[in-house]
Amino acid sequence: MKNGKSVMIVGVGGQGTLLASRLLGAAMVAEGYDVKVSEVHGMSQRGGSVVTYVRYGEKVYSPIIEEGEADIVLAFEQLEAARYLPYLKKDGIVVVNTQKMDPMPVVTGSTTYPEGLLEDMEKKGARVLALDALSLAEEAGSAKAVNVVLIGAMAKSLGGEQEVWLKAIEETVPAKFLEMNRKAFALGWQAV
Repeated sequence: MKNGKSVMIVGVGGQGTLLASRLLGAAMVAEGYDVKVSEVHGMSQRGGSVVTYVRYGEKVYSPIIEEGEADIVLAFEQLEAARYLPYLKKDGIVVVNTQKMDPMPVVTGSTTYPEGLLEDMEKKGARVLALDALSLAEEAGSAKAVNVVLIGAMAKSLGGEQEVWLKAIEETVPAKFLEMNRKAFALGWQAV
């Protein structure tokens, strides 16, 4: 997979991980890469873990990312970032929303949400780019735009051209949400 990247997009059901993978895929196709995407849903309808693999490069034969292969883990929530950290390469980056979403064991009171997850990831050697994507999404017009804020932050860290990503947003997002998503992308881009 010459000159390519492997990206895992992780979150919980309803956060927009699938739209994020479509945006990433569309932008990379526009850049001339071969792109493969695979979605793993889990119990997404009930707030369960959702994982999307996106691999792009000169020629990609499989979308599957094994442990230690991901260049980027794009995480919509801290606990999901920690859960998928073993998939990150040694020199990889975690782009993570600082938001915490309580999993069912925390909601029922049988356990507590782990503290210090971002610091633990850094201690394990990950380069962590953490941002309050929820606040930025609300500033853009809707809490549902967290996914596009995170894509903006990731795109900036990749060093790509903003125009390619904005075109991918135009091609992927319904017209009535276009302006909000453009703003969400710009806020994520500026946050890096």
